[in-house]
Amino acid sequence: MPIGIVALVLLAVVVLGGGSGGGDGSGASTAPTTRTVLLARASPHPLPAPISGEAVVGTREGPLILGGLDSSSNSVSGVFRLDAVGGKLSEAGSLAGPLHDAAATLLGERVLVFGGGTETSSDTVQALSAPHGIVAAGTAGEEIGKLPTVRSDLSAVTVGESAYVLGGYDGTKPIDSVLATSDGSRFSEVAQLPAPGRYLAVAALGGRIYAFGGETASGSASDAIQEVNPKAGTARIVGHLPAPVSHASAVSLGGDVFVLGGEAGGSPTDRIWRFEPGEKKVVAAGRLPQPISGGAATTVGSSGYLIGGTGPGETALPTVVTLKVEKKMTSTTTRKATSSAGAPFSGQLMIADRGNDRLLVVDAQKHILWRFPSKAHPAPPGGFYFPDDAFFIHHGTGIISNEEQNERIVQLSYPGGKLLWSYGHPGVTGSEPGYLHEPDDAYLLKSGTVSVADAQNCRVLLISHAKKILKEFGSPESCSHEPPRLLGSPNGDTPLANGNILVSEVNGSYIDEITPQGKLKWSVQLPIEYPSDPQQLGPDRYLVADYTHPGGIYEFNRAGKILWSYSPASGKGMLNHPSLAERLPNGLIATNDDYRDRVVIIDPKTKKIVWQYGVTGKPGTGPNHLHIPDGFDLLAPNGSAPTHPFTG
Repeated sequence: MPIGIVALVLLAVVVLGGGSGGGDGSGASTAPTTRTVLLARASPHPLPAPISGEAVVGTREGPLILGGLDSSSNSVSGVFRLDAVGGKLSEAGSLAGPLHDAAATLLGERVLVFGGGTETSSDTVQALSAPHGIVAAGTAGEEIGKLPTVRSDLSAVTVGESAYVLGGYDGTKPIDSVLATSDGSRFSEVAQLPAPGRYLAVAALGGRIYAFGGETASGSASDAIQEVNPKAGTARIVGHLPAPVSHASAVSLGGDVFVLGGEAGGSPTDRIWRFEPGEKKVVAAGRLPQPISGGAATTVGSSGYLIGGTGPGETALPTVVTLKVEKKMTSTTTRKATSSAGAPFSGQLMIADRGNDRLLVVDAQKHILWRFPSKAHPAPPGGFYFPDDAFFIHHGTGIISNEEQNERIVQLSYPGGKLLWSYGHPGVTGSEPGYLHEPDDAYLLKSGTVSVADAQNCRVLLISHAKKILKEFGSPESCSHEPPRLLGSPNGDTPLANGNILVSEVNGSYIDEITPQGKLKWSVQLPIEYPSDPQQLGPDRYLVADYTHPGGIYEFNRAGKILWSYSPASGKGMLNHPSLAERLPNGLIATNDDYRDRVVIIDPKTKKIVWQYGVTGKPGTGPNHLHIPDGFDLLAPNGSAPTHPFTG
């Protein structure tokens, strides 16, 4: 992001919507359309032993498998971590005792495990410590509370700052109550399911909870699709599956909910259904590699996993099925070309509206979903001023923002808006420990360390959660280009997949890659005026904004060669001091156009703006108005941050 007293720093959270483009031709034409399917593939790394009835939670390091039944139908207490990349299974800890048919979810920095049972159903709530979403080896579950009644065969999901427990069995009948808890020890009933069931397939999307099928009190399978609105305290049937199913699993991926396998007609099935929450429509979306009933499903980033379960003959399975959303192109003949690009993807777009001293979260239809500060979410002590950047952290349950001219970094809960952590002294500059001078691009790393470009102090800092400076690249003594000893007014410090940091230096227009230990990997001088917030796109391909007027967006390689550019000199597409550009998962490029008071999405092939939030050149505070936006971040429906996947 830009630096200096007149620097424009506004963070924009990206949720993309349709825009208009050219083309008003008539007559028959062939228009491409997309069909969403879920690619389900058996991993080449199955579990070393079959398991069923387990709970699974997605963590930063991969799926966490808790309890379950072994091949002899004995309950087990082990907690294992599955490496999402290499498929290696490692022991992470243990539950307080053997347990199966429980439910688990990640809430804050703990994994909560609800109910379940062995010989009989249990009301116990256990917690495993998971700082920064990671369960360390040797972690033991400890009892922290009790459910209001015993409950097994249940489901649990996290929405915002609360965990929700629904469905299940109390030993005599299915349970209809939907419970909420923020700590695992205190529960409140928020709704009652109109179709109570056990073995529901449950997933959350867009602040709502969806429950599919399940086993009724008579033992038959249900076809009901139930929607729980935790905020409104309601639960209703919103549709029906094509056929009754119980013991299915569900995941939220790519803006839809997918229902996986289950038991239909007394036998396991390999069907995958896709549920579209907006239209409340169910369509076929693929097949599992084999029939699976009772598998445990979770997501890690943009991938899903279906683990274990039972196959034909109720045989426990060691399978690990990986799940990826794929958009398949098809062609349809239309009489007239359409000018609408449609919503490129689902999610929430956060905008750091620097000129208005606020953060906004909007959706693809440009509805304001959340703002900070507000009456419901007041500013922390020291105020909230000049938010230069803001990024989602902790699987979408928090936000980190650097207040550039308030000289402070803050971490907030989301959507609660509570101050969780801060570094710096509001309104006071300095270079001593605890002080900053125009902090830019604060990121939370997976280790819990915060990185920041301390621009006017000409350094990049790595700061521990205990507020200790772990590493300093550059020095307040000189703003010269001699990385990593000296840096020329750094304004970007992007975390990379290899753990290194991509730094932009305003003085001289340099981009550097520096290791956490302070070793320079490479440096290049770009033929642009003011490089801002570089991003890595590929092995030797990078993206950077040129913060000037007219501004530009450039792709380049480590030799400094410009590979692609967008820099109109005039007209509607002209940019005035863009400070951040990022490639979205669908290949479009988003940027905040600071001085034109807008966030725009650009098609890199046509170089046309296909979506915009804000009225060009007209600052304001109302709907669809911004004032010097200076950043953005996208929160995907599964809680991931796809534009900076290597952060905490």
